[in-house]
Amino acid sequence: MLPAKADSAAKRFFLCVAALLSITPLAAAGQNNSGDSSSNSARNSTRDSATNSGAWSGTLVSSSCNADEAFAEIPDCTKNVPGAKVALLDDTNRVMYGLEPQESVTAHLGDSVTVRGTLDGDTIRMASIELMPIGLAVGQKAPAFSVRDQFGRVQTLDTLKGTKGIVLLFFRSADW
Repeated sequence: MLPAKADSAAKRFFLCVAALLSITPLAAAGQNNSGDSSSNSARNSTRDSATNSGAWSGTLVSSSCNADEAFAEIPDCTKNVPGAKVALLDDTNRVMYGLEPQESVTAHLGDSVTVRGTLDGDTIRMASIELMPIGLAVGQKAPAFSVRDQFGRVQTLDTLKGTKGIVLLFFRSADW
């Protein structure tokens, strides 16, 4: 058995070693994170300032509305509001994008469109815009399809069609 002084010194030594061992990984992680942090910041600023080419579809709405109001189809969102710009509502993810140039979109407020261009921040710099066709033209034959119904049975145009025809309604997006 050790004398009281030696026992006390041994305890202090082991406590110091334990503290040092528990702090060392934290200090190393902090150094790694601080290095990663600066490189992450550099990467993020590059990514934020970069433009991305692509196509976006949605409805042209007034920027005086927010995404939730436009998604709820509040009538004022498809009206020309002085001082407001026309924006694109992507209703699949409830995001609104600014559009430039405005001249090519102001006549289409309320229309469903596909816009092609580059995304810079939250603004799409448009190269082209085209109206989206909605449904089939009168008298146009529906394409063949097969889908499973809510009971797991395969349904086709022929299995659904009755003696007087058929009306099909598809939802583009739903908030269920």
